[in-house]
Amino acid sequence: MKVAVVYNEAYPEINDEYQTQLNDNLDFKPYFEIAEHDPIAEYEAIAEALRKSGFDAYILNILDDIDIFFRDYNKNKPDVIFNLVEIYKDNAKLEMSFASILELLGIAYTGAPPQALGTCQNKTLTKRILSSVGIRTPKFKVISKPKKDYKLGLKYPVIIKPAYEDASVGIENESIVTNKEELKNRIEHILFEYAQPALCEEFIDGRELNVAVLGDKRPRVLPISEIDFSKMPDHLYNIVSYQAKWDPYHEAYHKTIPKCPAKLSKRIAEEAGTIAKAAFRAMWCRDYARVDMRLSKSKKLYVLEVNPNPDLTEDAGFMRSAKYAGYSYRKTLKRIVELAAKRIKLKLN
Repeated sequence: MKVAVVYNEAYPEINDEYQTQLNDNLDFKPYFEIAEHDPIAEYEAIAEALRKSGFDAYILNILDDIDIFFRDYNKNKPDVIFNLVEIYKDNAKLEMSFASILELLGIAYTGAPPQALGTCQNKTLTKRILSSVGIRTPKFKVISKPKKDYKLGLKYPVIIKPAYEDASVGIENESIVTNKEELKNRIEHILFEYAQPALCEEFIDGRELNVAVLGDKRPRVLPISEIDFSKMPDHLYNIVSYQAKWDPYHEAYHKTIPKCPAKLSKRIAEEAGTIAKAAFRAMWCRDYARVDMRLSKSKKLYVLEVNPNPDLTEDAGFMRSAKYAGYSYRKTLKRIVELAAKRIKLKLN
């Protein structure tokens, strides 16, 4: 079976903005060592793992040009597309469009269908759908235009996010506000800086859980991972900000430490798994997804986001949970391809 690992790095020659070694001038002790980031190598690692599983796999960078995909597809005729296309032409809303093309053409592809990618991109719509099926999310209000006064009816502290971004874009320490002045400044920062509505949520103080789900018709919850905030300094809130995810020179990057499996009571672990599967189904996810939750100090679980097609690099959160479930990197990727092939009844040899 031929598998094309398709992605879109529009400017592969440009280095990551943080692609340098940490220096000795930091005013904190780093937890992680930072190696050179090579996204192309990460895609090749996926293809190599698939080759070792018996697939004829290759990588294809479509460079934000759909014609590149069509030319390759007509030439190489892959059986399955391993869909890793994300922000197309710098527009997160177009992520669903590539999957839509594959759907229209009846081509087997991995991961979430268009409706899941599009809906999960809209945080407000996601929260409304989850609430409609009885899944608890933080109380929220959406602000679409500036006002003289913002009466939200929410309890402080409030966290303010762009309504249509992912990967923690627009989420910083300043996103959490505790009074009217901070609220107004942050809402208007989102409205003008990101040109989209501001999602305002009651901040849930507590533990952050990442619940990975693998499968399609019969999804399986993998061992739950937790973001350990115990080393976070007092001047930073316990959140996974953009800096915590992507900036190795920022203290938050080194103080948000993943732990898997999370130490949870049997009751909480089972409840989190039940909620994750319900959210997986409610948002039309398939193959693999990650549901991010907060466990409040009163032991209530709140879903923050549903992430279809999360990062599949070997040291990322989804693969960490898969490892503790007994799935190797190679076995997990093979399973994802098998799920895609099965949907259109492709033979696996």
